[in-house]
This record gives sequence, structure tokens and C-alpha cells, in this order.
Amino acid sequence: MPGHRTKGFCASAVALALCAVLAGCGGSGESVGGGKVVLRYTWWGNPDRAERTEQAVALFEKRHPNVRVQTSFSGYDAYKQKLAVQATGGDAPDVMQLDYRQIDQYASGGVLLDLAKQKSVLRTSEIDQGLLATGRGDGTQYAIPQGRGTETVVYDVKAWKESGVPLPRRGWTWDDWADAVRALAKRIGRPGATDPGQSEDAFEVWLRGQGKALYTKAGGLGFSADDLTEWWTFTDRLRREGAVSPAEQTTQLDGSVENTPLGRGKAVSDMNWDAPASGYLALIPDGIALAPMPSGADGTPGQYFKPSMFLGVSANTGHTKEAARLVDFLLNDGDAAKILGATRGIPVNETIREETAPQLKDFDRTVADFQSSLEGTLKDPPQAPPSGDNALQTTFQRDYDQVSYERMSPREAAENYVTEAKAELRS
Repeated sequence: MPGHRTKGFCASAVALALCAVLAGCGGSGESVGGGKVVLRYTWWGNPDRAERTEQAVALFEKRHPNVRVQTSFSGYDAYKQKLAVQATGGDAPDVMQLDYRQIDQYASGGVLLDLAKQKSVLRTSEIDQGLLATGRGDGTQYAIPQGRGTETVVYDVKAWKESGVPLPRRGWTWDDWADAVRALAKRIGRPGATDPGQSEDAFEVWLRGQGKALYTKAGGLGFSADDLTEWWTFTDRLRREGAVSPAEQTTQLDGSVENTPLGRGKAVSDMNWDAPASGYLALIPDGIALAPMPSGADGTPGQYFKPSMFLGVSANTGHTKEAARLVDFLLNDGDAAKILGATRGIPVNETIREETAPQLKDFDRTVADFQSSLEGTLKDPPQAPPSGDNALQTTFQRDYDQVSYERMSPREAAENYVTEAKAELRS
């Protein structure tokens, strides 16, 4: 596995090979000769994130000579599958990176430790309380956010400016956004935006702008078929007008920026999370800019700071304090922050965020400045979604595809989605 580090605690070449496959010999938090503790720490990411993480881990080991940290990483899909297998087998790593949508799944399965009980070594006082609460369920702090991101309207600066359409501004509404993409399409001759109808994330921002939510605190649907019908009617009308991307382009979306209409030069803007928007830089040579998401008609913001990822500790770790110290180090140590930069999003520790912001460069600085411009204007984020949301994201896109290809009306698709969602959330 890329970026795998092993320490000399496997007795033979065969054992070493097995360790490389399984990311560790033995159970979580084993001890080795000489009284040293071995912690297994896993994450997903790219080689740059891995290189910086290895440097940070080496510094932790230097500060804590009684601890050895065995690390491994992979791409997100492979990581998600492997972690599920490990957790099911009772062999979850001591410290693990978690996605927003994994917390409920592993918390309800008894995989995660209550980190609120580790206050003696794990500090959370400098993390925004609303952000911290996203890793909590039923009063238990199952995970700690490691970085934060937010949704954005990312756009081709040259194309938008040359169109003469007023640039996006803070406080603009969904109707303002719709008028802008219509005008862009008319003046430039290509859609003003990727059709956001397929995006559960965009729908959530729209819902929150109306004072509603994607899910209730109990894990049920927080909206009705009427709400979803209104959203899909709104986006479908824009598609029919040519203001947003057609079905043939929207259905090619696969999570990569390369296959978005904006990335392929087929649209002027897109809605994405701020840090991943860096991928557009290689595709749009004249540059991109980040703008706030549209607000509700009365100015209520639906946008929020979302944890880009979390850190959790295995409930079965044999070394609770050492694992919690590693989490504390990655979140709260200034030297670690300098090494890690914004590879996992902008730091959640408020002091570190202020100290490291001036040192950020290039697109990391762009993201930091964008988030800074929103500071104090957004509402608290929702709690982590129920585990069924993983499957429902696919269902959401599939049902909107039927609207895009005019095989179902917005009402029919919305009622179909709500029926399936309620069944999924009950299962």
C-alpha cells in the first residue's frame, strides 16, 4: 500500500510482507520489546498528504520515544472498504481518519472510543463548539474534526468578467444565482453552471436557507416530497432553458473535477467544496475564484463549515492515552500544523488557524481567505448524517437523472426518492 511505514517488530520477511498487506501485525495498540507501544494510524489521501503526515508522525515519535506509530494510507474508496472489513473483524486501527458519513456507522457498531473521557491528554477547547458537535452522537464524542471546509460557487474568472454579468457577492439569493446563470448562458453561449439538481450537498444548502434540514436529529428525513419537488422543479426549469448543463453532461459527473462541465470548458461555474476546487487550476489556465453559496430569499445562509474529515480512536485500543495523545498532537501542536498545512482542510484549532494562515501559499491561501471572509456569518453545521446517507446519495442522483432525461416529472421523482429514503433509514 502506498506510503506504508513499518517498524522492526515483525520477525521475518514473510511477516513483513503480511504486515504490508494488513497494515499491522496483531491487534490494536500492541506493545513491543523494550516496553515500546505500537499504534496503528490509517488515513486516505494522496502522496502529498502522506509525505506530510509521515513527517508529522516522525516528530510525534521523537517527542514520545516510548511510542512507535505504524501508518498506512490509500485512496478513499479502497480505504473505506478496508476499514469496514477491519471494523467488522474487531481489528480497527488505534487511530483512524473518518469521513462525516462514517461516524454514525462506526459509533452505532461500538467501534469508536468516547473521546470526551480523554480530556487529560486531548484538548478541544480551541475548536468551535458547533464544529466539535458534528462528531458527537447521543452525547458521546466519537470523533474530533481535523480540518474544515465549506461549499463554494467556483467560477472561471475570465469568462465571468468578460460576460459583463455582475460577479457573485455575499448574501446573494438562489433567485439571484439563477438570474446570473441565465445571463451567463445568453451572453457566452454555454451554460452558466453545472446543474446542481443532482447534488444532495447543494440541495442541503438550499434547504437550510429555508430553515429546514436534510435529516432530523433522530436520523429521519428533515424534508418532505413537496420540498424536493420544489428544488427539482427549480433546477429542471433552468436546465430546460439552457442556463445549466444538460443531462448528457450532468450524468457524467463522477466526483472528479475533470469530468465536470466547468472542468471540460462546457460551463462557467460549478458548486463544489472549497479545497477540492484546487483541481480546476490545471484545467482553467486563466484562473478560478471562490464565491459564497446562495442564501435563502430572506438572507438565511444555508452554507456551513463542514469537517473535512475526523479522527477517531478504536474502542478496542490497548493504549487509550497514547492514541488520544496522537490525536491531540495532530490537532493542537503548532509544529505539526506547520508540517501538515492545509492537506486536510483549514485547521480547526482556532489559534493554530490564525498562526498558520499567513504561511499558507497558492490555493491553500485562497481557501483560507475564502473561509475567513465567511467567519461569523454561517450557522452551526448539522450533526453527522445517518449511515443510510451513503446509499441515498446515489439514489438522489439516480432519481434526478430521470428528471434530467424527462422520464419522470420532478414530483414523481421526489415522491419516489422520499419513499426509498424512508425505507433506507429504517433498515
